Amino acid sequence: MTETVPTDRYPAPERSLRGSRILAVVLTIGVVALGVALAFLAYNKFENKDVEAQIISYDIVDDSTISARFTVTREVSSEPAVCILRARSKDGSETGRREVYVQPSDSGTVEITLPIRTSLRPAIAEIYGCGMGAPGYLNAG
Repeated sequence: MTETVPTDRYPAPERSLRGSRILAVVLTIGVVALGVALAFLAYNKFENKDVEAQIISYDIVDDSTISARFTVTREVSSEPAVCILRARSKDGSETGRREVYVQPSDSGTVEITLPIRTSLRPAIAEIYGCGMGAPGYLNAG
């Protein structure tokens, strides 16, 4: 026995498939826009604009040393900076790393050449990152 409900007293709710789709599209667009806004804010907050470094060249000295020549450009050249350079082998693994203290100077851009010791034969030298200030153990003063 099936029970029926009087439709004049209890009308069945009409579900609009079109309304559900519009709501889903609007919510999706809102979530995507929020994600893009958060990514933009995070990028602007954590991007280090004060220091930029660029590898000019590198030379493989021997099976355990690579020499890197690079520039460091700072907005405030009177402040010290620190850069981390790394060497990688042919397979892409990191085989050496070196922290470099960049002394305050009168010039906004300085050029530095230094060796990086490696555990395997190096293939490339690259800048891992730079920042203003320097930890106490690197302070050359």
